[in-house]
Amino acid sequence: MTTMRRSMALLVFTVISIGGCAHEWSSMSDPHPVTVADMQAVLRDEWSRHLFWIRNVVLDNAKNDLRSRDFAEKAVATNTRDMAKTFAPFYGDTVSERFRTLLTKHYGVIKAYSEATVAGNKRRQDAALVEFASITDEMATFFSGINPHLSKETVRNLYATNVDHHVAQINKFQDKDYAGEEETWPVMEHHVYVIADALTAALVKQFPTKFN
Repeated sequence: MTTMRRSMALLVFTVISIGGCAHEWSSMSDPHPVTVADMQAVLRDEWSRHLFWIRNVVLDNAKNDLRSRDFAEKAVATNTRDMAKTFAPFYGDTVSERFRTLLTKHYGVIKAYSEATVAGNKRRQDAALVEFASITDEMATFFSGINPHLSKETVRNLYATNVDHHVAQINKFQDKDYAGEEETWPVMEHHVYVIADALTAALVKQFPTKFN
């Protein structure tokens, strides 16, 4: 991504944050109920950021642009923290921090697969795929354990599909198949909205009094 395109993308996300999400996050921090639309908007925005910055990491890996990758990695860490904080008003800080740990591990395996792909190391790629399966199961156990409206199978399928998308994107960047990645990207975006909406629906069912 050129400097100009990256700057424009950052501007878009800044505008979204200021115009569409500031009131939602203050609502989440406030003890009064929030709306379902606010919750959905917050989670969709956070998952979009998650996808956006990880895309930059894997692209920078493929291009060997380590300085740009390091910047994107810091943004991934910030996003992971923010996403975990979203759940604190419902489940408390301990559960929130557990989710942050799991999401960090999830990203770590994506990075490991990306680096193995760039290095052309099939053994490390296969090891990362095994780790993907493990963290997906951990996510399924975690969410089904804190919310009775999220089954293990549902969460496992949601995260497994997300993993498949990341793997496909990494491989397309490595092959310089940018047209193929352009087709993959909107599918990835749509799916993280599916994840965000599933989490929102489960929260509303579990904590109906917290929402208007």
